[in-house]
Amino acid sequence: MGWILLIVVVALLIWRIMPAKGVRTISTEELKGMLKDKSKQFVDVRTPGEYKRQHIKEFKNIPLHELNAKMIHLDKTKETIVICQSGMRSSKAAALLKKAGFADVLNVRGGMGAWHE
Repeated sequence: MGWILLIVVVALLIWRIMPAKGVRTISTEELKGMLKDKSKQFVDVRTPGEYKRQHIKEFKNIPLHELNAKMIHLDKTKETIVICQSGMRSSKAAALLKKAGFADVLNVRGGMGAWHE
């Protein structure tokens, strides 16, 4: 019985960290090469407090809990790059955007925790 529970817990953890279907994952190094591209939109899904402490100027702050209501202000046809602190919330946000019909969604692996200017 204990082994079954352990397998279920491990499977859930793996499922949570896997990117959503159709969402690509990029590194912070790859992100640096994209920041000047005006054809892309950048979304930071951290809280306003986290965003205020440290952010990348090209990113618009839309906290994850507000994303459903505010995604109408985003362009579904533009490539959308999503970031958070570690990559977990942005992975959830990327899945929401994909489900809502956004064409190209990228999640930044490691989030702001991996960001070095």
